[in-house]
Amino acid sequence: MIEFKQVSKHFPPSVSALSDVSFSIARGELVFLAGPSGAGKSTILKMIAAMERPSSGQVLVNGQNIAGLKSASLPYFRRNLGLILQDHALLLDRSVLANVMLPLMISGATTKDALIRANAALDRMDLADKADSFPLALSGGEQQRVAIARAIVNRPQVILADEPTAYLDRDNAKKVMDALRAFQAAGVTCIVSSHDEEFLGKAERVIYLNQGKQSQSWQSAV
Repeated sequence: MIEFKQVSKHFPPSVSALSDVSFSIARGELVFLAGPSGAGKSTILKMIAAMERPSSGQVLVNGQNIAGLKSASLPYFRRNLGLILQDHALLLDRSVLANVMLPLMISGATTKDALIRANAALDRMDLADKADSFPLALSGGEQQRVAIARAIVNRPQVILADEPTAYLDRDNAKKVMDALRAFQAAGVTCIVSSHDEEFLGKAERVIYLNQGKQSQSWQSAV
């Protein structure tokens, strides 16, 4: 599903974000990226989403080399991705429902279909009663779950989550991780960057990074 082949990424003037990173992720896996701030976790997620291109090496998603993607192809490529960023990037002047509908409206869905699917995504995240609320009226945990609802409304093949439980209390963090595990169980490939030792300790697979390099990798035998 996803493969990094000796990938390095350098930013001018002399910042090395990734150095000779190689790994593969199978369809339907839930994989955690772990390591200190600045280790390269966010850079890996941005590369999978074709928001950054490698300085050297290859990043393959579904067999497609993202370095070869043209700008006109990016919207179609990203329709198969669900992005959950640290900044929720919710539109504050639109309701929760309108925020979740937005990816569908951009991709050309009818208003009726967008309404049905957005409401279903909110219901899955236990937010059906917040559809008419505005983001600033929600707690941080609720805003994060709205961001996840928006990420899954297009029924993506891959979910990329950058520190999705950061700054959340235990209850909301558990709801977020339970949701990601449910998507994995349905066949969605999930890649999650995290500092959360509680979740990392229960993970089936963790790729550890330090200063842009793979320091170790761990996979459960189960």
